[in-house]
Amino acid sequence: MSEKSRLGALALACGVLAGCGTLGAPESTEPAPVVQAEPDGQAAMARPAANAESLLHYYRHLRRLTGADLVREHETARQAYARSRSDYECVRLAMVLSLPGAAFTDEGRALELLDPVSKNQGGQLQGLAYLLASHLQERRRLDASAQGLQQKLDALKSLERSMIERKR
Repeated sequence: MSEKSRLGALALACGVLAGCGTLGAPESTEPAPVVQAEPDGQAAMARPAANAESLLHYYRHLRRLTGADLVREHETARQAYARSRSDYECVRLAMVLSLPGAAFTDEGRALELLDPVSKNQGGQLQGLAYLLASHLQERRRLDASAQGLQQKLDALKSLERSMIERKR
């Protein structure tokens, strides 16, 4: 499965979970964050959003960032988590840490952050945290599998070279 299709599946599943989570989710003690809507380049309009929906918009925003902006966002998320160790900030930092290809990517730390949130029965972000943690674990499993296959391929190439040399 390609990286794009995995991310697409993650976004789709997050959207489904976000929709389900808002139906019966208990009220949060935190005020709902504001999400900036960006419909086709028109002026952004502020509207209240559920925490899960806000985090999904945040992830989409993260995917657009590059270089120094991404590093600044990592630092901002890290500082926000240090100030308030809420479930929201925990998932937010885990999203930043799980970005593929970023210099600061740390899937192990992201999984550590997501673990208590995903086990928080009745937590507003439990489903999203569980989904993200599952995605990271699956990505790790696929990476390990790919490494194992690469080692087998290298061993076969080595065997082939030695057989060719013996024939000579």
